[in-house]
Amino acid sequence: MRKWLCLLCLLPYGAGAQGEAPFQPLAFLAGRCWQGFLADGKQADRHCFSWVYDGKFLRDEHVVRKPGNADYRGETLYFWDPSKQQIQYLYIENQGGFSLGTMSTDKNDLVFAPTSHVASGATQTYRSRWQRSGDDAYEVITEFQSKDGWVPRFRVHMQALTEK
Repeated sequence: MRKWLCLLCLLPYGAGAQGEAPFQPLAFLAGRCWQGFLADGKQADRHCFSWVYDGKFLRDEHVVRKPGNADYRGETLYFWDPSKQQIQYLYIENQGGFSLGTMSTDKNDLVFAPTSHVASGATQTYRSRWQRSGDDAYEVITEFQSKDGWVPRFRVHMQALTEK
């Protein structure tokens, strides 16, 4: 469950449409792949973002690779909810877990409001913030909720890749 949270905050891939106006805060991700390493330095988290249906949705396909282990895979689909005037997302992963959440902006940051990841009958509440670092990098900061409040879980520096 922890691995998917690390991956949730990333994902670039395939060019295509420019994306509709509500997606402009996410547009820098589209058509590119991004990669970062988890704290142990062995697990590579790669996200590839692509526009879907002429820019009406943004897809983030991610994989976490650790030598000697099976890949952890997930996919996020971002969509605009006109009734709530906000970007929402559905995240699913290869171990059967999922999340449904919202994203907003704070200056240049992408802010993922607290939501729950559900997997194998367990629920974990988390929140995340992606801080842009120029045109080709961003920091993913994710916290989990505990009985004592919010606890930092991981920070990953995501760098744009030149290849897909």
